This record gives sequence, C-alpha cells and structure tokens, in this order.
Amino acid sequence: MFIRLITSPADSAPKRLLPRKGGGGGGHGSGGRGGGEGRGGSSGSAAKGSSSFGTSPSIKLGGKTLETSPSSAGGGAKSVIPAGQPFSGREFGGGMRAQVYGSSTYGSGYPGISGRGVQGRGFPFVFYPVVFAPPIGVGGSYLYSEDEYGKADNTSRPGGPLFQASFSSPNSTFYIIADNITVSSLQSAVNNSCLKTNAFTVFAPLPYDSSNTPYPRPEEAIQYYRASSVVLTLDGYNNTAALGDNQSALPLPLPPNVDINLLACVNRTIGTSVPLVSAAGMHNAIPSSFLLLFFVASIRLAL
Repeated sequence: MFIRLITSPADSAPKRLLPRKGGGGGGHGSGGRGGGEGRGGSSGSAAKGSSSFGTSPSIKLGGKTLETSPSSAGGGAKSVIPAGQPFSGREFGGGMRAQVYGSSTYGSGYPGISGRGVQGRGFPFVFYPVVFAPPIGVGGSYLYSEDEYGKADNTSRPGGPLFQASFSSPNSTFYIIADNITVSSLQSAVNNSCLKTNAFTVFAPLPYDSSNTPYPRPEEAIQYYRASSVVLTLDGYNNTAALGDNQSALPLPLPPNVDINLLACVNRTIGTSVPLVSAAGMHNAIPSSFLLLFFVASIRLAL
C-alpha cells in the first residue's frame, strides 16, 4: 500500500497550503530540522544502546517479554493484559504485517478500527501509539494522549521512549518517529534499502519531544503505521485538516516539490521492515480465549 496523500504536481498546483504561524506550508530544503545545530551525525549512525536492522530485541507489555523482528510477519493469538498491569483488560497482539499501513490520520493503522484518536484502544502490534504534547489552543483533543500513554520520554513504553530519525534530500526532510528500538531498526533498514538509488543525508536518532517547536508536529504527518505507533512526517508540510475534530476533513496535498522517490522508498521500507512481534513471540502471553474460559469456569464454581 502506498501513501494516499501523494498527488501529481498538476493536481496539487491549484490548492494552496495554509501557512502556519511563523512559517509557510511548503517543504524545506536539505537543512531542515534534522541538520540543525547539535543534530548532525554521520550517515547511518544509530543511537547508543539501540537495536540494529536484522536483530530481534525484546519488548515488554503486560508483564511479559516478547521478541520482535523486522522480518516478522506478525500474527498469533490475541491476549489480554492481566490485572495489576498497566492497561489491564485490554487486548494485545495479533497484528500482521499486511495490516501495518494506516493513513495520514492519527488513530489509523488499527486492524478493523477506523476513526480519529487512540483513546481506550488495545495494542494489536503491542507497541503504544506515538504521543504529541498539546500546544495551547492548537489542534483537536483527539491528537493528545499523554495522560493515557505517558509522555514521549516514558521509559515503560514498549521499545523505549520515542525517538526520531531524519532523512534529508535537497528538496525534502522526512522524519520517522517511534519508540527507540523501532527508530534504530528502521534507520538501518532505510539506509540499506534507499541509499542505493537516492541521494540523502541521515542524522543520528534523537529523543522526540513535540512540546518543543523545532520538532515534528502532527500537522506534518503524512503516514501512520502499526496502529499509529510509527509516523512518517514531512518537514514543512502543513495539513491543517489534521488539527480539527472533523472526521470527514480531507488531508491537504503534499507540496509539489516533495522528493517523491525518497518518500516512496522510505514508505515502502517502513511497511516491509518495521519490527513486529512474531506469532511465536506471543507464546508466553495469556490468550484472551483462555481468560474467558477461566472466567466462565470461575463463575460455575462460585455457583
């Protein structure tokens, strides 16, 4: 599946991107935020202590340790987070690689679920959704879930705190935002897949904090993946439709000068290489069907 927002220059020319405060709506050049002061790094560099492409680091949810892999197809039985654990009673697991693509809407990428926002949802891919810090008076309430999932630096988040990796070509700067394990793995995957046919600069991953203005914002999102636990943003894109609660609002077109080739490669690589928990990795979790049977049996014994 490909990003549905992409339009040809002819299609997007008559439509003007609404300017944000302090900036325009078009894409920035190669400097972008990724190459600003203190943000530089050598091509292909990775965050300390993080994973590399092809490895299988573990994550924790519901008191269980689960193995992940960028080559996993996902799947497996759904389970329920037991009592005494954060988000007890919510289902997790079962998400498959064929289901990782969402849209440009926050709350997309959940198999079988539509609509904006991530409040009260389960974890089909185990990972928590990304979170944005609410600036005063900007954006719909559905965008901000720090009270539920913790801030971006939440160390109990599966995969670790949120990080960002940037990829800058002469016309566009893209960011991948996700947990530390996922960002490190995807940065290596993008390097391996896209540097052969695209000219761009890669900067070392940095902790993500959307409460600071230099960092990517939800109106710059062009694609969500894996139950909105991964987001790809375009520096300078100003999709004001994302800032309201109108479910039927259509996203604004991407700038006509966006680096379509790099975007296509990054988008494709995320879909094929984003780390997933394998079906085998779910073996030590408690299936939701088992908990249901246990609950019914307990009622019968009580009677």
